[in-house]
Amino acid sequence: MTLAITTWNINSVRLRLPIVEDFLRRTNPDILCLQEIKCQNDQFPVEQIAALGYSNIVIHGQKGYHGVAICSKLPLTEDHRQDYCGVGDSRHISAIFEWAGRRIRLHNFYVPAGGDEPNREINPKFGHKLDFIEEMKALSAEAEVGTGAILVGDLNIAPLEHDVWSHKQMLKIVSHTPVETEGLLEVMRQGAWVDLMRQHVPASEKLYTWWSYRAKDWAAADRGRRLDHIWSSADLSPLLSRIDILKEARGWTQPSDHVPVTAYFKAA
Repeated sequence: MTLAITTWNINSVRLRLPIVEDFLRRTNPDILCLQEIKCQNDQFPVEQIAALGYSNIVIHGQKGYHGVAICSKLPLTEDHRQDYCGVGDSRHISAIFEWAGRRIRLHNFYVPAGGDEPNREINPKFGHKLDFIEEMKALSAEAEVGTGAILVGDLNIAPLEHDVWSHKQMLKIVSHTPVETEGLLEVMRQGAWVDLMRQHVPASEKLYTWWSYRAKDWAAADRGRRLDHIWSSADLSPLLSRIDILKEARGWTQPSDHVPVTAYFKAA
C-alpha cells in the first residue's frame, strides 16, 4: 500500500487551475496541499478538483492573499486552523487522515515571506516572519498520542547551505539569513521533525523547489532555493520511498514560481 502527498505553492489557485488539473491527472497523488491559494473559501474551485477524485477538501482562505487548502482522496477529519501571531492571516490548516492502519495529522503551512530587508527594526514583515517561526517551535510531531504527523508547505526558508544556489551570496538575503535558517532548524529539533527531502538526498547536493520570476532564463541561470518542505514524525520517515520535485512545472504555461513536491510512502 502506497501513499503520495504533494505540496505546491500555486500562487493563485483560480488563475492556475488548468495546471493544477493537469498535474492531478498526470501525477494522481492521494493528497494535494496548496499554499497561497489567494481566494476566500467559497471561491475555491471545489467542483473542478472534486471531479478529479479529490472529494475531501478543507480550506482556510482569505481574500486576495495567503490561504491554504488540503485536497484529498482519503477522508479528512478533525480539521484545525491555527492563527499564528494572532493577526488573522490564513497560513495554516491541518486535518487527520488514516492510511495503512495509521492515524496521521497533516499540517499545511504558508510561512510569511518576510519582505526584502532582513532587519526587523526597519522591516515589520521580517519581524512577523521571525515571530511566526518562533511560535512554530511549539508544534511537536509527537503532539497526539497514537498519531503520526506530516508537515508540508512553503516555509519560505532554505535552511541548509546547498538549499540555495550560492550560500555565500545568499547569507544576507531574506530566506537564507542565519537568524531564519537557525530558527527553522530549531523548529525541527524542538518538534522532533524529520526533513524527508534530505533523507534520500545528501545535504551536500543542491536541491531547489523555487525559481524567481525575475530571472530572464530561470532554467539556464538555475538560481533556485528550497523553500518548500515535507517533514514527518520519526515513525513515518522509514516508510518514505522517494521524493519527486517536478522541476519541469516551472516552465509550464502561466507557472507558479514554486514547483510541486511529492513524497511517496510505502507501508511496512
